[in-house]
Amino acid sequence: MPRVKRGLMHVKHRRNILKATAGFKLGRKKLIKLAKTAATKAGQHAYVDRRKKKRTIRGLWNIKINASAREVGLNYGTLIHDLKDQKIMLNRKMLASLGEHQSEIFKQLVMSVKK
Repeated sequence: MPRVKRGLMHVKHRRNILKATAGFKLGRKKLIKLAKTAATKAGQHAYVDRRKKKRTIRGLWNIKINASAREVGLNYGTLIHDLKDQKIMLNRKMLASLGEHQSEIFKQLVMSVKK
């Protein structure tokens, strides 16, 4: 049976791994054994953190809504509860945007909901 050296594919595979770990520190950017594990771990963290980002952004929206609602005299929980009672279906992203950029409209909305 003829010998197969696998030169092209082996080099291509290594090159792609080292390209993915460019910018890492020490041996993780140039030693293939360390680079392989570093690339795998980086991919795992990237996957998880894309989901964490959504949680973080939602928390930021809640903080912005609370700050805007407190200027009018309500707190976050009461505002959300009153909005649900009145069946006003605005998501937190829109409420945060209104509170931050269009405070007059947000105040009118809160006053219409306030008991």
